[in-house]
Amino acid sequence: MVERGLTLSTAESCTSGGIASEITKVAGSSDYFQGGLVAYQDRLKEQFLGVSAEDIAQYDVVSEPVVRQMVRGACQMFGTDYAIASTGYAGEGCNGIPSGTIWIAWGTPDNVHTKCLTQNIDRETNTRNAIQQALTGLLNTLTTNR
Repeated sequence: MVERGLTLSTAESCTSGGIASEITKVAGSSDYFQGGLVAYQDRLKEQFLGVSAEDIAQYDVVSEPVVRQMVRGACQMFGTDYAIASTGYAGEGCNGIPSGTIWIAWGTPDNVHTKCLTQNIDRETNTRNAIQQALTGLLNTLTTNR
């Protein structure tokens, strides 16, 4: 990212800042990482990230439309080229969506990649897996789009 002059932000729910934490463990991450938002409550996703209340009502907060909007909202909020986002039910399911269902996304406002994780081991493992897969997804996208 540094070589290409790109910037990064995060918008996290179920990963509770874990993605941002992993990014900032790397020396020099301040050269590209601008910041992150942990938006656990729906109203914060709506207010700060521009997530549609109608989409939350129609699809659930743990859905592809919501996580896509979180990426776009983080890019806008932080003024970044790329963002990573997460929303899920890491420990307990809800609204008929089983525990371990986590949507992750990464990309630019115009090119968002998504992935739905459904492996349910335990809350900590589910969250750790989401963090790792989101970071890997971004890395793969960056290396593919050179």
